[in-house]
Amino acid sequence: MFRLAQLWRTTTVRLTALFMLIFMIFAAGLLGLIFWQTSIQLQKQQADQIDREATQIIKLDSDGGFRATILAVQRLASQPGPGIYYLADPSGQLIVGNVSDVPAEVVAQAGTYSFNYSRQRPFEDEADTDAAKQGNAVVRSEVLPSGLILVVGRDVVERRGFTAIIFQWFVIGVGGILLFSLIAGGITSVRVLRRIDTISSTSNKIMAGDLSERVPVTGRNDEFDGLATNLNAMLDRIEKLMQGMKEVTDNVAHDLKTPLTRLRNKAESALRDSQNEGARREALETTIEESDKLIKTFNALLMIARAEAGTPSGALSEIDLSAVVADVAELYGPLAEDEGLALETDVAEGVRLHGNRELLGQALVNLIENALKYYEPEEGKAGLIKVSLKSEGGRVLITVADNGPGIAEADRTRVIERFVRLEKSRTEAGSGLGLSLVAAVAQLHKGALRLEDNAPGLRAVVELPGS
Repeated sequence: MFRLAQLWRTTTVRLTALFMLIFMIFAAGLLGLIFWQTSIQLQKQQADQIDREATQIIKLDSDGGFRATILAVQRLASQPGPGIYYLADPSGQLIVGNVSDVPAEVVAQAGTYSFNYSRQRPFEDEADTDAAKQGNAVVRSEVLPSGLILVVGRDVVERRGFTAIIFQWFVIGVGGILLFSLIAGGITSVRVLRRIDTISSTSNKIMAGDLSERVPVTGRNDEFDGLATNLNAMLDRIEKLMQGMKEVTDNVAHDLKTPLTRLRNKAESALRDSQNEGARREALETTIEESDKLIKTFNALLMIARAEAGTPSGALSEIDLSAVVADVAELYGPLAEDEGLALETDVAEGVRLHGNRELLGQALVNLIENALKYYEPEEGKAGLIKVSLKSEGGRVLITVADNGPGIAEADRTRVIERFVRLEKSRTEAGSGLGLSLVAAVAQLHKGALRLEDNAPGLRAVVELPGS
């Protein structure tokens, strides 16, 4: 009973029960209408037969006289079947017919009547018993032109028997529909509940900490498979984010532990060497430098978080991207020369799009700084960074290409993640957030960051939708 109560509380079972009720009402109503219309048609058909025979006999009496009428009625009365025939003289006394008596009011006044009667002979398919000689008739009484009284009718026992058969099958049909509805509803409810229970079971395992669990997909391509596919995609995304959060936490702990330790050691050293003004000043300068690095790291994290969350619409406007790229390239030209690299530009004029000027500028700065930072001078090889901007096919492409060591293809996806640094010792300056910020900015502008082989070197392409 408890299980049944639980099942009844489910939406699936209630909707199935409602559908079954509506279906049964409709089916019963349809069968009832058929039964009712069939009964009406049988009554109408019987009444038409009575009227047709009465009309023919009246015409025969008018044309051939009472002798022809008597012969015709006698012939009809002698035939087997449900026909009722009674021909009487003007006083109501029987002349010919297949019934022994009729009520006085039938012969007294013309009209349509229904009454019980005793048949002089049963139907052919009935046994010769007293019960078989009893019947119920619907008749029409007429006074013929010759003065004779004609009563023509039909026994309704046969019609009522046929109606009873129809009603019997009506009851069987309703019962069959009820049984079929219960079976179909039960099977539907069980199958739906089984699929829902599978999803619930998977959810419970995931909530217990097993993020590798996935909702089974049956391959039927129904709505449950569509829901399972979407849930699995969501779970894949959640698992990836959780893994990324773990990596970020580990990397943050590693990257912030070193500068914080240096800060503490410098401060402790300055306190011990309280008489040395130069040592205190050096400690303060180091503290400020390390603090700036920490602030820069947190600013980068905050900027990435805001970009991934979506910048408010007010921060996006129509900007001249050509001017932004040209300004950044011009700013980093002298710095590239100091590092022994040539910085070339190929910027198309008049490229405009709807975006955030500061974020797009910062993304380009990060790409150029990465190219400068990881450049390795080689004898006989001139360093080159090429910055380009072009618009093609409704897309805007910002490209920063260099001829440095590049990034292995296996690492190009991983290096975009936060705090990922291919330099294992992590002694180089930086936090591993540069490319993560570029990817977040591209995503904010409904674009993407691609890292490609420049043969040699790396080509970073930021692809954005045009205006």
